[in-house]
Order: sequence, then C-alpha cells, then structure tokens
Amino acid sequence: MKPIEMKPGIYWVGGIDWDLRNFHGYLTQLGSTYNAYLIVDEKITVVDTVKHYLFDEMMARIKQIVDPEKIDYIISNHVEMDHSGSLLKLKEAAPNAEIISSPFGKRGLLSHFDIKDEIRTVKEGDRISIGKRTLSFHPISMVHWPDSMMTYCPEEKLLLPNDAFGQHIASNERFVDELGFEPVYTEAAKYYANIVFPFGQQVRKALEIASKLETNMIGPSHGLIWRGEDICRIVQAYAKWANYESENKAVIVYDTMWESTHKMAYALMEGFEEAGLKVVIRNLQTNHISDIITDILTARAVCLGSPTLNCTILPTMGGFLSYLKGLSPQKKIGFAFGSYGWGGQGAKELHQFVKDMNWETPFEPVNVQYIPKPEHLAQMKQTGMKLAEIIVEQNAAKAAV
Repeated sequence: MKPIEMKPGIYWVGGIDWDLRNFHGYLTQLGSTYNAYLIVDEKITVVDTVKHYLFDEMMARIKQIVDPEKIDYIISNHVEMDHSGSLLKLKEAAPNAEIISSPFGKRGLLSHFDIKDEIRTVKEGDRISIGKRTLSFHPISMVHWPDSMMTYCPEEKLLLPNDAFGQHIASNERFVDELGFEPVYTEAAKYYANIVFPFGQQVRKALEIASKLETNMIGPSHGLIWRGEDICRIVQAYAKWANYESENKAVIVYDTMWESTHKMAYALMEGFEEAGLKVVIRNLQTNHISDIITDILTARAVCLGSPTLNCTILPTMGGFLSYLKGLSPQKKIGFAFGSYGWGGQGAKELHQFVKDMNWETPFEPVNVQYIPKPEHLAQMKQTGMKLAEIIVEQNAAKAAV
C-alpha cells in the first residue's frame, strides 16, 4: 500500500478496487481505482477521497507521508459516493481540516452527510494559497453531476478534474504511459460513452476552461494519470466525442427468437462490408449493453433489429433502448428492421424510437413476416450498401468544410 509520488511533494494515495465488475449497470471487467491526491506544503491538502470500503487503504498510504491530524484542507471535487464516501472518516482523522467544495457540492454533501463544520464554497477562478503552491477551482457543472469541479495547481501544471478523463481500470501502474496508451484509451472511451455521453455541451465548456490552464499532468478520479503527449491525445479525443463526431462505421444491434432477425442482421452487415465500411454486429444475448454503447460512441449509423413479441420488441432490446435513450447519442443515422408472425409492431417501434432520438432516417424499416426469403436478404444487403454510401459521402463533406 505504498503511495506514489507524482511530482515532488504530491502523491497518489487512492484505493484500488480489483473486484469491481458493475458500476451503475456499466460492466467494469478490469475493476477500478478511486484516486485521492495528497499535496504536502505549508498547508497539507487532500483532493477527493475514496469509496468507503477503501478508506483504510487510503489512510495507510497517507500515514506513510504525513500525520493525518495535520491535514489542513479536504477538497471535494464531486459529491458522488465513490469519491466522498470516506470524507467523514477522513474528517474525523483530520479534525482541523476545512472542507472545500463548489456551491452545488456543499448542498450535496450536506444532503449526504451530517457535517457539523462549515463547508467553504468556491466559484470559478477562486484560489487558495497552501504555501509555495496555489490551488485554483473551476466548476464544471454536469460533467457529470451539477457539483463537479476541477482543482488546478499552476506551479505544478497539475489538473485534478475528478471524473473527466477517467477510466475504470484496476492496475499497479499509475501512469498511462506505464500501461500503454491504447488499452487505457479503450477504457477511457468506454467510460465517456457510459457516463459522460449525454453532456457534450458541458464537456465542451469544460475543455474551454481547461485549455486556459497550462497542464503537463492530469490526475482523474478513476484509473491512470495522464502526462506528456498522452494529454494531447486524450483531450483531442474528448473534443471529438463532445462534438458527437463519428467515423465511417456502423453498429448493428439485434436480438432474435428463431434466427430470422439474425439472418437479416448478417445480410445487412454483408452490405456494409461489401461497401468497405467498418461494421460491428452485437447480439444482445451475448454482448453487454455498456460494451455496445462504446461501439456506438464513434459510429455514424446505428441499426436496430428485433422480432415482434407480444405486440412489441424483445425485452432485451427494450432494456437496451432505455439505456441508450438516457445517454442521448446525437448526430446518428438510424435504421430499424425485424421479423414477425402476425402483428409486426417490433420494427415499427424501433423506427419510432430512432425518429424520437432525432436521428436521420433515410430508409423505412424492413419488416419480414416469418422467415426472410432471398429477396428480403438481398434488400437488407442493398440497404447496408446504400447506408455505407451515405455515411462516406456525409463524412467526406464534413471533412472538406
């Protein structure tokens, strides 16, 4: 349980959760970390805490550096319990420490905890001196809660943005360049897709604020710490995701009862492939919805397929659509398809969902009774090819602007 020195006098003192596998319905196959940061100066400061059951782990790391009673400030960048869950216990260990949060953060902390002492609130650009260093505060409301805030140390060019730039990874490595950019980037994309996706406008504002802060290290609240050229790469990715930019890519999401919808899905995939477009196909019986959302993050087309069951779509598709609607992806092309025995409402319901999401709908749904015939599968393949053509043309036009 050693602390990790990030910069002289600044330490990672968080906790590693090797066993976490589900985070609000988001599958976390690699576990996670809850990052807390200790800054040793004339005023000793802790930025964020950890989930309640990792308190002892965090404290073991802090005690190797300082006596917890000497902590002067506890900064709460975010109220959510994976970061504030140890706040009261830390306050007991550091009775003279002052808690600092955003105004929304104060409201949230008082709703969660029986805090006796006054909480100091800070607004955009407020600063405190902790000795040879200063800390400035930058609220980033709705990235991803109203109380979210970044803490910045200009002398160290260190940004601590809480949930922004995070990833769910349990690892002995503490820096992205130690583990490798690609695996961390993959988990950062999944994190963004499943947590931050609905807040593109707010992320753009946060990036605008961050762009004015000279930074050579970013310590998020989950996962590994960004430094060097990896900072540019993840900031560029966030800008792309926040603007809902897409690649020449399609995602086909479906479920099936008697393989009819399955056959249609694969005929559609064949059309995309023949047109040279990148395509992934996800059966809801064998893929978790949080992994599918990661595919959708950068896809231009989202194709949804379900047979009709009891005058509606399959329950797996219904659950997926509920999750997808909450994350509110924008600037997509949608296409619906399915099979039925007599009612045929499933594909129509999917088509209506696509329209309600304000996605483009260049084609009406394809709805096949019972088993698709060769001509139906040919129609699906042609639709894939036509969708691919639309996607390539649109993205080329955007790139030319």
